[in-house]
Amino acid sequence: MNAMVVYESLYGNTAAIGEAIAEALRGRGLETESGLISRISPEVAAAFDLLVVGGPTHQHGMSKPATRRTAVQDAANAFADPTVEPGLSEWLTDLPDTDGKLGAVFDTRIDKPVFLTGSAAKGIAPRLQGSGYRLLAKPESFLVTMKNRLREGEIERAGSWGAELAELASVSR
Repeated sequence: MNAMVVYESLYGNTAAIGEAIAEALRGRGLETESGLISRISPEVAAAFDLLVVGGPTHQHGMSKPATRRTAVQDAANAFADPTVEPGLSEWLTDLPDTDGKLGAVFDTRIDKPVFLTGSAAKGIAPRLQGSGYRLLAKPESFLVTMKNRLREGEIERAGSWGAELAELASVSR
């Protein structure tokens, strides 16, 4: 079985989580590729048995062109390759339909109750399902501080979640 982990990342947090998930999948024997959505076309991603998609939460959901521009222009943003175009919403629109391939979704969001922050994953999940994917697990959120830094332990939690996805994928074949 092979897997693709794709993500939009603005401050680098979602990229770090995505790479931790990809590493865990590799560690469980899945041939896994990973990277920014700006570098991986939806058609290429759809060719994999398992597609894991993630994005940052901005204004209660997936980013928009204006929120991506704001992040790119933020002087405090040290991430070398923030996603500008396409955004995750646009990328998902171009994802080819599948017939029951496996999928999973995650997001990064501020460490506050979800009713205050929203969740990009809750928007990603129905779009992935609308393209014919079967979700292996409920959408997962990984938390960042108010200073846009991953909360301590989130990389390890992402690795554990990736290992869980690998296990679920092996029994869902």
